[in-house]
Amino acid sequence: MSGALSRRKFVHSSLLASTAAALGCEASPVPRDQPAPAPAKAPPPPEPEGADLLIVGGAILTLDPEAPRAEALAASGGQLIAVGSRAQVEALRGPNTRVLDLAGGLAVPGLTDAHAHLSGLGKQLEDIDLAGVSSEAELLARVRAQADKQPEGWLVGRGWDQNRWPALAGAMPTHHALSEAFPDRPVWLRRVDGHAGLANQTVLKLAGITEGTPDPRGGEILRDERGAATGVLVDAAMGLVPVPAARPEALRRWLLGGQARALALGITGVHDMGVGAAGDALYRALAQAGELRLRVHAYADHDWFARDLVGGPAPAVEPAARYALKGVKLYIDGALGSRGAALLEDYSDRRGHRGMLQHPREELVRLCAQAHGRGWQIASHAIGDRGIREALDIYEAALGEGDAARRARWRVEHSQIVAPEDIPRYAARDIIASMQPTHATSDMPWVPARVGPDRLAGAYAWRRFLDAGVALALGSDFPVEQPNITHGLYAAVTRQDAEGQPEGGWLPDQRLTLEQGIAGFSRGAAYAVHRERSLGVLARGYQADITCFQRDITTLPPVELRDAAIRATIVAGEVAWEA
Repeated sequence: MSGALSRRKFVHSSLLASTAAALGCEASPVPRDQPAPAPAKAPPPPEPEGADLLIVGGAILTLDPEAPRAEALAASGGQLIAVGSRAQVEALRGPNTRVLDLAGGLAVPGLTDAHAHLSGLGKQLEDIDLAGVSSEAELLARVRAQADKQPEGWLVGRGWDQNRWPALAGAMPTHHALSEAFPDRPVWLRRVDGHAGLANQTVLKLAGITEGTPDPRGGEILRDERGAATGVLVDAAMGLVPVPAARPEALRRWLLGGQARALALGITGVHDMGVGAAGDALYRALAQAGELRLRVHAYADHDWFARDLVGGPAPAVEPAARYALKGVKLYIDGALGSRGAALLEDYSDRRGHRGMLQHPREELVRLCAQAHGRGWQIASHAIGDRGIREALDIYEAALGEGDAARRARWRVEHSQIVAPEDIPRYAARDIIASMQPTHATSDMPWVPARVGPDRLAGAYAWRRFLDAGVALALGSDFPVEQPNITHGLYAAVTRQDAEGQPEGGWLPDQRLTLEQGIAGFSRGAAYAVHRERSLGVLARGYQADITCFQRDITTLPPVELRDAAIRATIVAGEVAWEA
């Protein structure tokens, strides 16, 4: 673990200075090895008569450069009112104060998943879970089990990964066994990354897909040697499948189910990527009714934004907001696992194929320029080196130069296979690298075969981004990956799978320290949504979002970090979940 915070050796960043000046605040020193600039100080709250909540009896990791560690903290009215010694904090105890004793555990700034799909997590709890299936027979068994419980309607699932099927040797499955087992019911099974799906023959007929159906822009209908559809649809081709729209009551159930799961894992907030009009309305209703216990920053899906939102100004975000519609999620390319990510050179395991761009550049430049003029933040899915370069080119064309471009803090989601020479372009405009550590440890068995050795220098290169001065926001992309942030911390620190392989970690020079990982899930996530003055740090005046561990994870061997237990999840000073 880095000792940079405790040694308090800091360097000044000219980038931060210019950003801070534009914001009208004083530039703070930047720890060289941290994933986001040091926080601008929030205005202190008024002195209270007594605290609502005290946290004592353990260690406090604040991520505040001025006071990195503390013994205890106090909150009142949703804000932190004291962070310091136990004696200082105990003086704020009142007759109605709740005291949470860590019993030797650790409290850290509230851990936020900076790229997630909350309704998708709740939906996955109800759909057919195909995670970990290693054969066609196992996949069919799970679908049959669901069919026995659900005798009518569509059978929908998610989570298969052809790279786990030894019999396929990395090739995609076909619909034939699925169609034979279910000749009369529509079956639609999305790949783990959500960028491809397997349809049986009934769904192909409902979608009107024949040998003569052309590939849609940004998508691919996989075909056999005779030209017949194999059943696998990639990226935009999935839009041909007429899956019934979710009912409002189902969306509400999924959001609340996803929220309950997230809170139990110590997650205090999510950046929800790709929310539609119905999801936005439901979030607002839940927040108003006091049922939204997480802190959610949402990004509108492309179609809703382009149709209804881009002409209007971005809504202001209050310092204590529980929900905010922050910007728009765009798609530049597809995913590496389904070979839809756009590469500068051919896929090493599919010659002549370089993936797909989802939209014409001029269309996205125009949309992004409109969004910038109205104050909306852009977050673009880009995975391959060509896709990432395309995103950066679009951003430069839409943002221009100067302080306004840096203040926008646009984001590149995933940033998985980047050309190393493009990394400084992030720093030049303060573009956020929004990355997911568990993607690296899930993908590492097959990524070398996809892209070859020469492109691994930019593969999941968290450390390389930090060294270039790029702000790093970490997430999981759940339900693509498990929502456990401890899995992400373990992956960030070790670059190993759950069994501790490979020894020493995959591409180990890109490992993070534990403090860097925690900062990526807290301070970096706050910076990515322009909330660094109210979130991501445990200091007086900040929102009291806190994740509490049952043990001090800074003292654990890495092998125990992955399954570290949560003691409590606190949002705005309220204990939203407790062990």
